Amino acid sequence: MKDFFIGLLVGAFLTAGTGWYFFVARKDPRVTHAWDTVDAQLAAWHLGSDDIKAELAHSGKVLRRSVREVGSAVASASADAAITGKIKAKYAMDRELSVFGISVNTTDGRVTLAGNVKSAHQIGKAMLIALETDGVREVTSTLQVKR
Repeated sequence: MKDFFIGLLVGAFLTAGTGWYFFVARKDPRVTHAWDTVDAQLAAWHLGSDDIKAELAHSGKVLRRSVREVGSAVASASADAAITGKIKAKYAMDRELSVFGISVNTTDGRVTLAGNVKSAHQIGKAMLIALETDGVREVTSTLQVKR
């Protein structure tokens, strides 16, 4: 019963956030300017469509390591679950990514993304979001482009 109420609250929060975005934030120039920043970060991480396509063709996956120093502490299962939750929540708030189409698995700060997306750009964006999440040391993507 407790899990049901927690799920209900999370669902209500995500619904409210999505509604706010579609009715208020999309018209705000400060929010639309943020997309330019995302494009610059994608270029800096070499997560553009061409980079993604070339890496997928070469190795079948895309791998990036975070430059943040995590330290030698071993991540616990609860920390990994928190990282996965944070990433999924960020995907839910993104208008281009499907939170249901991307599987996120975290082990010791290493994140693996799997599933299907509509473009190589979405792979890069999904990886960027994961890389910018606290506690993430490495992101490996096996996401596939399906139309």
